[in-house]
Amino acid sequence: MRILGIDPGIGVTGYGLLEETGGGLVLMMSGEIRTLSAEPFSKRLKNLFDGLSHIIDEGQPRAVALEDTFLAKNFKSALKLGQAKGAAILAAACHHLPVFEYAPRAVKMAVAGYGGATKHQIQQMVSALLKHPHLFKSDHEADAVAIAICHLHSARFQERVSAASSHA
Repeated sequence: MRILGIDPGIGVTGYGLLEETGGGLVLMMSGEIRTLSAEPFSKRLKNLFDGLSHIIDEGQPRAVALEDTFLAKNFKSALKLGQAKGAAILAAACHHLPVFEYAPRAVKMAVAGYGGATKHQIQQMVSALLKHPHLFKSDHEADAVAIAICHLHSARFQERVSAASSHA
């Protein structure tokens, strides 16, 4: 299964494409999509949509996993984050991909075993799980890969539940 994890943001969106193979998890690609704050907001959203569409075309994931929006203290920031998340969902929908959302605590729990893990702990665990020798360039990139790992764990669990209920 090939999953695209996305950590949405209007200034920086992290992405990570993972493939689960018989030998474990393989990082296919990861990085960031950056937009310029001096550009009109609509152009920034389009750049984000176009960048994610290109990654989906190139990487051919079977599903997209996103970090669920958390409550922000600043309403304007939360609104912009929600719009960036909408651009990511739209890119997935235009490619007919299912979208799954995970709360930040669930992602941390799936990767580090602790819902209160720090950004640095998440980076270290993602690197260890993937046998990736170097830490990621940014928290956004590592978070996106962590979101993809979370989805793979969740999908495996759901498959087992479905199999068990069909035999009952």
